[in-house]
Amino acid sequence: QVQLVESGGGLVQAGDSLRLSCAASGRTFSSYAMGWFRQAPGKEREFVAAISFSGARTYYADSVKGRFTISRNNAKNTVVLQMNSVKPEDTAVYYCAAARGVVSTSISEYAYWGQGTQVTVSS
Repeated sequence: QVQLVESGGGLVQAGDSLRLSCAASGRTFSSYAMGWFRQAPGKEREFVAAISFSGARTYYADSVKGRFTISRNNAKNTVVLQMNSVKPEDTAVYYCAAARGVVSTSISEYAYWGQGTQVTVSS
């Protein structure tokens, strides 16, 4: 089992950068694929980015490709979402999640979730 805690959210202006971090507990962090998802008010939770357990493979939603970067440090049990050139439509609660096995873009594959961190982008 793994527990996840996100941090780094806040209020920024369009075009700014923001760095979200997710700290994981447990000694088996390196065996989990990790993902970031987001949920805007009145909308369903959606995939943002994912990274394989080794960090060798990454996947992005089309809406963030080229602007966001996911990375992980297995020695420090952390995963980071670097958000550049943010847009008002990036406003949402961002969640870190962990999945056993193969990296996936599907919410249903992720068994462990953090509490979320709010990101608000003003225009």
